[in-house]
Amino acid sequence: MDFLVNVLQLVRYTVGKITPIPTREVRISDFGTKASFWMNFPKEGSQLTPTHPSEDFKWKDYCPMVFRNLRELFKIDAADYMMSICGNDTLRELSSPGKSGSVFFLSQDDRFMIKTLRMSEVKVLLRMLPDYHHHVKTYENTLITKFFGLHRIKASSGQKFRFVVMGNMFCTELRIHRRFDLKGSSFGRSSDKIEIDENTTLKDLDLNYCFYLEPSWRESLLKQIEIDSKFLEAQHIMDYSLLLGVHYRAPQHLRPLISYNQSRSVDGLAMLAEEDPLEDEASYPQGLVLVPRGADDNSVVVGSHVRGSRLRASSAGDEEVDLLLPGTARLQIQLGVNMPSRAEQISEKEEKPKFQEVYDVVLYLGIIDILQDYNMTKKIEHAYKSLQFDSLSISAVDPTFYSRRFLEFIQKVFPPNAMAGG
Repeated sequence: MDFLVNVLQLVRYTVGKITPIPTREVRISDFGTKASFWMNFPKEGSQLTPTHPSEDFKWKDYCPMVFRNLRELFKIDAADYMMSICGNDTLRELSSPGKSGSVFFLSQDDRFMIKTLRMSEVKVLLRMLPDYHHHVKTYENTLITKFFGLHRIKASSGQKFRFVVMGNMFCTELRIHRRFDLKGSSFGRSSDKIEIDENTTLKDLDLNYCFYLEPSWRESLLKQIEIDSKFLEAQHIMDYSLLLGVHYRAPQHLRPLISYNQSRSVDGLAMLAEEDPLEDEASYPQGLVLVPRGADDNSVVVGSHVRGSRLRASSAGDEEVDLLLPGTARLQIQLGVNMPSRAEQISEKEEKPKFQEVYDVVLYLGIIDILQDYNMTKKIEHAYKSLQFDSLSISAVDPTFYSRRFLEFIQKVFPPNAMAGG
């Protein structure tokens, strides 16, 4: 992987090669395997490329005009994009949360995630790219992974690295205290790690909270997830997940045996007072407050590569609102980004305990891992596992059933609730 990181620093200007071309509508000819840009990087250098210590390699840009258009939709500057993934700052390699064998890198500015792909995944992305492009243009609040570039590096030795550049949905100054990968299936869907920290990706059976959103937000969220999952179903895709990041405004709950004061409500959102703050967060600002959209947009922190309008809140007279965190700037609230919520512990018993744990949280979420089609391998996996386990509990199922089960599970994660009533 060191080779991949090293050569990425050499190709920062390839996106710039097509930048001088005037902006135009994407054409049918811009899609497919033939719509690619090639560039040779000989070790001794050339008129267009510098000398470098690595072996000779070729850089391939798949469907560059399409991905350029996608980046423009999200107002991503070509130069900034290439500096993020190919700049002098080394990419950070992350541990893979899945079983695919993919390697993940994070750009130094946290804006982009780079994931190595198998050839089968590249084929799926290229096949669905026309419909994906149309879907992203049509639904500005789509929660599906944002793809910004698809590339391949082929070394003279024959080694190939295929990778996709995606938006990092956890690009925020707020700490993500817990992250969940939720599929709606139960077989094998629990973390096998004893030590759980902020970098642990938990799964369906590890989730012991449900999240209450402002009613109209919940409706919009579930509607968009339904639209997105129906799109994936039409593409014959399954095994995708809802990636959920949770920022706790009272992170002391991560330390056991800490007691809390009784919660109170402000603007329809619960607030918690802390009694025993963590040592490194002694001055942690508390509370979630919604404020009407400010006239001075310069004071608002806008999420990276985010489209769509701010969410409206009934508690603020149905106006567009921002999230105001004491001691920090305003955060722009949009579907899947900076979403205030109330987290309530799920009771395993029928009757709720007398003192139910409730926390103020900020949520970040999106649909990931959308490049697995229901191919013959998955059909065989489904048949084999169905002989041993409940066929409804396994991940490898027909896309139609998968999308329905996925949505039903997400509806339970975000149950109906009249937040304004406390």
